[in-house]
Amino acid sequence: MLFKRVNNNLKYNKYWRKTGKIGYSIFRMIMLISIGYLVIYPVIIMITGSIKPVSAYLDKSIIYIPKEATFEYYKTAVEALDYFDSILSTLIYGIVSAIIEIAVCAFIAYGMARFDFKLKKVLNFMLVILILVPTQMIIIPMMMNYSQVDIFGILGLINKLTGIDLRPNILGTAWTFYLPSLFGVGLRAGMLIYIYMQFFKGLPYELEEAAWIDGAGLFKTFFCIAVPSSSVVFTTVSIFSVVWHWNEYFQPMMYLSSDFTLAVKIYDIDNLLTAVGLYDGYPQYSTKKAAAFLFIVPMLIVYLILQKKFVQSIDRVGITG
Repeated sequence: MLFKRVNNNLKYNKYWRKTGKIGYSIFRMIMLISIGYLVIYPVIIMITGSIKPVSAYLDKSIIYIPKEATFEYYKTAVEALDYFDSILSTLIYGIVSAIIEIAVCAFIAYGMARFDFKLKKVLNFMLVILILVPTQMIIIPMMMNYSQVDIFGILGLINKLTGIDLRPNILGTAWTFYLPSLFGVGLRAGMLIYIYMQFFKGLPYELEEAAWIDGAGLFKTFFCIAVPSSSVVFTTVSIFSVVWHWNEYFQPMMYLSSDFTLAVKIYDIDNLLTAVGLYDGYPQYSTKKAAAFLFIVPMLIVYLILQKKFVQSIDRVGITG
């Protein structure tokens, strides 16, 4: 009798455990579908709105998929954005500076994470300031410095003594983007350095000690030990940096007078559409959506290619919050 009761209790507990697992799986699936829908909903509206003819807007029975599709708005968007030249400018000014920043920030972060030296606390404090202070707060002094680039005031002193101004004006050139990246203070460089530091702190010291015993110096240890062991963090930082530079419109808008990047063109899309003869109305509304989709397509392709590595790298690097 006791054995029968115990057996029934085991079956009862097994039944509820199985029911609980099924219920949890259903709840998780519902939550994932709901969150996924909220995330992808703007993209769905963007794509469907970019191919809707005017008649589809007047038909109340059409919400998502129009009965007829037109791609004339994409042609207009490409013309208004000067799309291919704008992408080339984005690659020259944004993506190249992102690549430089990825490499330089890695070297800076390695030194700050693995070595103790004087003024390290001061540099850590400056790193926090670099993360917290937005570009908008320092854009005016930066533009003044770029209009008369000086090296420790030496060129300015020569100007005072001789009257010859040797200070170059680099506004409107790619150097306004490259120089901050070369010195590790470019677009969101503080965040990139912080991510690198968190990863480098977790690398085993035994690998570096073995390299030092074999006669490797600082640079050889970094390039032969740290870099090959850090593919996951390089994936994370690369995607972050490329996307941030791709979306950046404020600095190119302030530094450049021509050959604007694609982000600047998207920011000024109303004026650009007016210039090609599109005023308020459904055609302009659809063309804006087409332009927005053209803007995000390159980054979507990059993410689709690297999404598996990116998710794995986020888990390995330990970024939370």
